Amino acid sequence: MVEATNVAYVFPGQGSQWAGMGRDLYENFAAAKAVFQQADEVLGFPLSKLCFEGPEEALRQTINAQPAILIVSYACLEAAREVNSALPQARFVAGHSLGEYTALAVSGVFDFKTAVYLARERGRRMHEADAVRPGSMAAVIGLEESSLLEICQQTGACIANRNSPGQMVIGGDSDGVSQAMALAKDRGAARVIPLPVSAAFHTPLMQPVVEDMTEIISRLTFADPSIPVIANVTARPL
Repeated sequence: MVEATNVAYVFPGQGSQWAGMGRDLYENFAAAKAVFQQADEVLGFPLSKLCFEGPEEALRQTINAQPAILIVSYACLEAAREVNSALPQARFVAGHSLGEYTALAVSGVFDFKTAVYLARERGRRMHEADAVRPGSMAAVIGLEESSLLEICQQTGACIANRNSPGQMVIGGDSDGVSQAMALAKDRGAARVIPLPVSAAFHTPLMQPVVEDMTEIISRLTFADPSIPVIANVTARPL
């Protein structure tokens, strides 16, 4: 790799999955194929087959979607490195929600196998939490945050992600989110889009997951990042 001063690698989170993803990488790049094979070995079942063939409903389940997206993201980078040995070295890495795990792996905080394990466990715990208190999420575009906060207070939904000044994501129990979506449209939101995710991530419904993942992570050893990782919460390097 060559050094670069203006390149960042940014990795996606849930909602970006689709049946068929990664198949072209697997079939055309040895480095990407090795990523899928290693991940299947870590997981003990062929998640690669679910990525390539679906069904979409099973892939959307957070227990599958989280490791699947991480694996495909990592495979994309490995394929790019295979094609271009002079691929610019990132000055920063970042990821949206789950994608932060991919960024941490790429920066060397933990290895790829650990990243796959953590993504699967995170997905498993979120799946279990959603079974107890089902929820959903929606993107709200073109509405003032103050108006959206009022809507959330009325419906029990909450703002889960502030992606940009004009694009926020709400989450909560499914009835509350449905009511909030309708109110957001009535109050002039440019677009209100239900997200293809299986739970209300980044909301109080996921509190049991925090406790479980804290215990899991406490057993691991982490290295200092070789590339600065921009944190979701602070937008500053870790």
